Amino acid sequence: MIDELLERNRRFAETAGGVDLPAPPALRVAVLTCMDARLDPARALGLEPGEAHVIRNAGGRASDDALRSLVISSHLLGTRAFAVIHHTDCGMATFRNRDLWDRLRRELGVDASHIDFLPFADPEESVREDVQKVRSSPLLPPEATVRGFLYDLRTGLLREVAA
Repeated sequence: MIDELLERNRRFAETAGGVDLPAPPALRVAVLTCMDARLDPARALGLEPGEAHVIRNAGGRASDDALRSLVISSHLLGTRAFAVIHHTDCGMATFRNRDLWDRLRRELGVDASHIDFLPFADPEESVREDVQKVRSSPLLPPEATVRGFLYDLRTGLLREVAA
């Protein structure tokens, strides 16, 4: 499959080429969202190259690594607004840490109990938790705008989640 991706990239480069844009995002916004392949944040938000930083991970969670990226985005590249976007039908709501720890122990013989995979039961509550984590980070500007949303995979619409 990776060879197929390389071929797709070659075709892309022939027609679209690269971009000559400054590193700071033009809209001064960073989006933290899920890695789910059904969600295309650039398309869903109408973003063009160079307009926003998009940080993706399992669940769109405000993990330490996601916060690291937001700090760099903010302090080195000028973003002043953060959108946290989770979505309906997220796989992160289908398991608990213990389930994945047990699976990894069974399948690989490793102990991963030191890792919080950040699963959740309620997607709205997870948005509120992550918005609060971003807002309360001492490493991010206190005046930054932080808002949270739930993306509906069926309709393609965002709904703001009150924090």
